[in-house]
Amino acid sequence: MQHIVIIGNGISGVTAARHIRKNSDHQLTIVSAENKYFFSRTALMYIYMGHLKFEHTQPYENWFWEKNNIDLKEGFVDNINTDKKVLNFTNGEQLSYDKLIIATGSKPNKFGWPGQDLDGVMGMYHKQDLEKLEKYAPNKDICKRAVIVGGGLIGIELAEMLRSRDIPVTFLVRESSFWNGVLPAQESEMINKHIKEHHIDLRLNTNLKEIKADENGKVKSIIIEETGEEIFCDVVGLTAGVTPNIDFIKQSDIETKRGVLVNRFLETNISDVYAIGDCAEQHKSIGQRRNIEAVWYTGRMMGETVAQTICGNKTEYKPGHWFNSAKFLDIEYQTYGWVFSEKSKGEHETYFQWQHPKENICITISYDKNTNRFLGINTFGIRMRHEIFDKWLTENQSVEYVLEYLADANFDPEFYKLHEAEIVAKFNLENNTSIQLKKKSWKRIFAKA
Repeated sequence: MQHIVIIGNGISGVTAARHIRKNSDHQLTIVSAENKYFFSRTALMYIYMGHLKFEHTQPYENWFWEKNNIDLKEGFVDNINTDKKVLNFTNGEQLSYDKLIIATGSKPNKFGWPGQDLDGVMGMYHKQDLEKLEKYAPNKDICKRAVIVGGGLIGIELAEMLRSRDIPVTFLVRESSFWNGVLPAQESEMINKHIKEHHIDLRLNTNLKEIKADENGKVKSIIIEETGEEIFCDVVGLTAGVTPNIDFIKQSDIETKRGVLVNRFLETNISDVYAIGDCAEQHKSIGQRRNIEAVWYTGRMMGETVAQTICGNKTEYKPGHWFNSAKFLDIEYQTYGWVFSEKSKGEHETYFQWQHPKENICITISYDKNTNRFLGINTFGIRMRHEIFDKWLTENQSVEYVLEYLADANFDPEFYKLHEAEIVAKFNLENNTSIQLKKKSWKRIFAKA
C-alpha cells in the first residue's frame, strides 16, 4: 500500500482522491490551507448574493472523509523535496509521500500595480476572498463604490454580486469591447449593452495605473492610466485573469513554465509526481486547446485520469471537444467546439450569425468555408444539449446538417419560444440555400409554439 498525497482540495484533487479510493486501498492524504473540506468554488458568488449558505456548497458531509479513509491535513506547503519525497510546511512540519499529485489551482493575476496589496483589494477565487468581500463590502453604506479591474468571467460575476447589494460598480476593461479576445463582435457588443443596462459603469479601453491608500492602509481610490482620473472607492476587485498557483514549486526540481509541465499522462519530469487542474501545463497543446485550462470540467477529468494511472491502469488525458458555459448577468452562454473572435479565427473559418431583434438571444455558428464542416457554436439565451453537439463534432457534420436538426439540440424548457425557423431562414437568405428543418424538428417547434 502506497501513500498518495494530493496538494489542493479543489475539484481536481478531490476527484482524484475519490477515484483512487474507489479503485484501491492506498493511503490517501489531501493537503489544503484554504478550507478543510471541499466546497464548490463556483458557488461562492451565490453565498454573497444570499441564495446559499456556505455549508450548501459542500457536496460531501464532513463524515465522508473519515468513512472513506481520506486524511485531511491543513497547512501551507513551503517546498517539496523530491529526492526524499517529503513535503515541508511553513510551520516546520513534514509529510512523506510515495506518489504526489499537485492540484493547487490558480490565483488572481497581479501586474505590479502600486497599492495592489492594500486592505480592500482582493480577487474572487478563494473562500478568503469571499470573507474579505463581506468585511469590506457588506452593504452600500460601508462600501460607497467598488472598482473591478479586468473584463473576464470572474469580473462580471463580481460585478453581479456587488450590484445585488446595490453597491455602485465601475468596471475597467482594457479591451475595446468586453471579452472581445474570445467572443465575436456581435456577442461582445451585446454583453457591453447588457452590462450598462444593469447600471454598471463600464469603462472600455481603460487601464489601472495605481491604487491609492488612506491613512490606515486601506483602499481610498484608483487612478486611471489614460486620463489620470481618480475614482474614489472602498473595494478593488482584481479579476484580470488567473495564473497557476505554483510559486512554492519553482525552487524544486519539478519542471515548470507558467504551470507545472506535464505530458499526456499528467506526469511531470520527476518520477511519481503528477500535476492536474488549473496548475498543470501541457508540454504540447491538445488540438486547439490552450496548454493551461482553468475550467471546472477539465479539472475533474484530469482527476479521474490520473487516478486510473496511479491505480495501475495508465491512462492518457483526452479532454475531447471543447465546451464551456457561463452566465453574463441574466444571459446564459454556452459554447461547443471552436468559435473564435474575428482576430483569432483562421483563414478557412467563417461565421453564420443570428440575433433576436429585441431580446438578448443570439447564436454564432463557425464552419469551414471550403468544406462547410461544422466547427463550433456559441449560444446566448438558448440552452443546447451538450451530447448532441459533441456527437456532431465527432462525426464532422456539415453546417447544413446542424441547421436541419438544430431544434433537436434545443434544451430550453417547455413553453419557451423556439427560434430555429428564423435562424434557418436567415441562413438560407444569406447563402442562397434551401435548408429545411427536418420533420421531427418542425413537430417540436409547432408543439411548443
